[in-house]
Amino acid sequence: MNVELTRFRVKEGKSDRVKEWLKFLKDNMKDVLVTLEGENMYVETIFRENLNGEEFLYWYSVQGEGGQEVDQSEHWIDKKHLEFWNECVDATFKPIDLKTEVIMIPQKVRNSMI
Repeated sequence: MNVELTRFRVKEGKSDRVKEWLKFLKDNMKDVLVTLEGENMYVETIFRENLNGEEFLYWYSVQGEGGQEVDQSEHWIDKKHLEFWNECVDATFKPIDLKTEVIMIPQKVRNSMI
């Protein structure tokens, strides 16, 4: 099981598009959840932060081994998600993976993830 939290910087001037992106995901949650199964993604959460005049998105995920990468998906929702990603996420900023120190998932929940 992989547990990750990664920070990505939003391109300057793309805050409104990020808002549309997150609304798109919320409005299409039924299809979003379908794509998570192919990725062996148990939990995926997006956080948003403004820090010192810059905007960041954080991806928190709990994922099983051997799942499909989002860029390998043919599902329309993933294609649209990647369009937003390419438009909004600053590729010149090296993503920051926060270090996982402690994973607290009760055994009965872990068992359902396997």
